[in-house]
Amino acid sequence: MQKIRIGYGMDVHRLQDGLPFIIGGIEVPHSSGAVGHSDADVLLHAICDALLGAANMRDIGFHFSDKDPQYKGIDSKILLKQVAKMLRESGFEIGNIDATIALQEPKISSYIPSMQQTIADTLQISVEDISVKATTTEKLGFEGRKEGVTAYAVALIYKSLATIEK
Repeated sequence: MQKIRIGYGMDVHRLQDGLPFIIGGIEVPHSSGAVGHSDADVLLHAICDALLGAANMRDIGFHFSDKDPQYKGIDSKILLKQVAKMLRESGFEIGNIDATIALQEPKISSYIPSMQQTIADTLQISVEDISVKATTTEKLGFEGRKEGVTAYAVALIYKSLATIEK
C-alpha cells in the first residue's frame, strides 16, 4: 500500500533579447531567453515547485533564494536534482510529472523529447513518467505578445506505508 500525494507548480519569466533560452534543461535556439537569477528555466522551476508542494516542503524560493549569490546563474538541473534528493531523504518517490509550457515562440514541439529525457535523467526516473506539452496563448497576454513564458506542472509522489509505519 502507498500514500500518494499530488503537487502543483507554476513559474513565469519574462523574455529578453540576446539571452540563451534554457527550458526543460536544454538550450533551444531563439533570439531571446528568459530573465532570472538562475538560468531561468521556467519548466524546471515549475516542476521543482510541484514536487516540493506534493511533499509539503514549501517552494523553490524558500530552498534556493534569489537573494543567495550561490544560485546566481545556476543550472536549474542542479536545483531539480537537489529537490529529488530532498524528497527521497524524506521517504518519497516520484511517480510522474505532467507539465505544460505556454509561449508563442519559439515552437518547441521538436525539443520536447530531449526535455523529457533530460528531466527523467535528472530525477532518475523513467522518461515514460515525464509528460511535457506546449501551447500558445493564441497571441493573447504576455506570452502571446512574446514578452514571457509560463510553465505549469503537476507531480505525483508516493511513500510506501511500510516506510510510514517505521
